[in-house]
Amino acid sequence: MAISNRSIHHLTKNMIALILAGGRGSRLMNMTDWRAKPAVPFGGKFRIIDFPLSNCVNSGIRKISILTQYKADSLIRHIQQGWSFMRGEFGEYVDLMPAQQRIDETSWYKGTADAVFQNIDILQTRKPEHILVLAGDHIYKMDYAAMLADHIEKNADLTIGCIEVSLADASAFGVMDVDANRRVKSFIEKPKEPPLMPGRSDTALASMGIYIFNAHFLFEQLIKDADTKSSGHDFGKDIIPSVIKKYLVNAYPFLDLQSGEQSYWRDVGTIDAYWSANMELIGVKPDLNLYDTTWPIWTYQEQTPPAKFVFNDDERRGQAADSMISGGCIISGSTIIHSLIFSNVKVKSYSVVEDSILLPQVEIGRYCRITKAILEKSCIVPEGTIIGENLEEDKKRFYVSEGKVVVVTPEMLGQKLHYIR
Repeated sequence: MAISNRSIHHLTKNMIALILAGGRGSRLMNMTDWRAKPAVPFGGKFRIIDFPLSNCVNSGIRKISILTQYKADSLIRHIQQGWSFMRGEFGEYVDLMPAQQRIDETSWYKGTADAVFQNIDILQTRKPEHILVLAGDHIYKMDYAAMLADHIEKNADLTIGCIEVSLADASAFGVMDVDANRRVKSFIEKPKEPPLMPGRSDTALASMGIYIFNAHFLFEQLIKDADTKSSGHDFGKDIIPSVIKKYLVNAYPFLDLQSGEQSYWRDVGTIDAYWSANMELIGVKPDLNLYDTTWPIWTYQEQTPPAKFVFNDDERRGQAADSMISGGCIISGSTIIHSLIFSNVKVKSYSVVEDSILLPQVEIGRYCRITKAILEKSCIVPEGTIIGENLEEDKKRFYVSEGKVVVVTPEMLGQKLHYIR
């Protein structure tokens, strides 16, 4: 029996979303030296965590808690500046739940399940009917209300959001073996031989790290897991495999409701994946539409003047092609080609930036050539610097990924923005 929109609105009002944002994301290398992965800038003006947060708000979920741990200062400031519009008198909130040793006074969060368990007393007092557990480090748009409706219609104890992936890629994910009714028969982390989807010969179902639990069921399993000394206290490795045989665990495929095809979802957990996902946005018709007013991505954005392009001489022309340029930028007699430029970037005369991502407050001196690079926030690039043309030389000073993307931080340029006196 289908659930009405009014009923779903009532159910989302009694759901709490927990966004797991405590991890470093070490595969992003130097980009997470001083910030947690969910706080990494993305798409010219956003941060990665803005995507699950916006999905919650757009889905009618306005009770949201963010679990933080690793170097969370910039993440916390972003949440306070951009996500403080919830109205407490209506029971709405975006809460921060830092690791604070509430249960065990000798250790911090030991795994994804333990992070939730250490806040179980807070969650129980809020008396939710359902709890939505989200990873804070993926890029996608998703209606969680539709997933909740499926969870209730199937009378499930746990529903797992999943995407279709090729067998070649499946070994990097937690993979589900399901029957024809989408009931999960087994859940395997990073299998060497992934199980196939029913009726498919080359496709597996991979977990998105999105879970809907009946609240009381989740509390029971967290307490049981905490009492299991051999557990790693992780949802994918411990909680989910332990409940599959005894309880009803369903898979929810993340498909476009109109076409039935796989919806956009990106794990930007590596330098190459991060670079590629940003570059995709520059395309004429990107798979992720940031201009969709029916499902906006909310964020904090400082007030900046419009981007400015100055000089119009033959050899000194401020110009950009196939690029996204954010507010506050000054492109002064230089050329930007197929690049994504965050706010308050300054590129001086006779320089060329191509296939690159410049994070906020970067300054490029005169006569520079920057190709296929990611320049971290506040980098000041000296006049005449060439990056991305001789990778062997670049490796002596910068980080070069397997996909030949050059990552440059202020420290690599001799700027001591982060150091202990």
